Amino acid sequence: MAIFQYSPENEKKGFPRGETFSFNNSVAYAEGSIVSKILLRNDKGNITMFSFDEGESLSEHIAPFDALVQIFDGEAEIIIDGVSHRVQTGESILMPANIPHAVKANIRMKMLLTMIKG
Repeated sequence: MAIFQYSPENEKKGFPRGETFSFNNSVAYAEGSIVSKILLRNDKGNITMFSFDEGESLSEHIAPFDALVQIFDGEAEIIIDGVSHRVQTGESILMPANIPHAVKANIRMKMLLTMIKG
């Protein structure tokens, strides 16, 4: 089972402002886990970087925001309204608001999730 390693301390540290950074280096892989780091969060949406160990997943859920997934490393299976999509390094997919979706790491993967209120 995945351990989602969110902490308020991580959110406060956030990403550097006015400095260059690497999304890939911003979250490390952790065995048997999903790790996240929030870049921005406000009432309009949020931007979060994730790393998933192989086989880890977020179960089907619905979000009130459109969600753009960008794969920075590895490969994911993104299921939107029952339809499976293989998304690999350098590819992206838009998950519409209020439609069931799930994410599974076919192999270790890192993704940037940008959610914007629709």
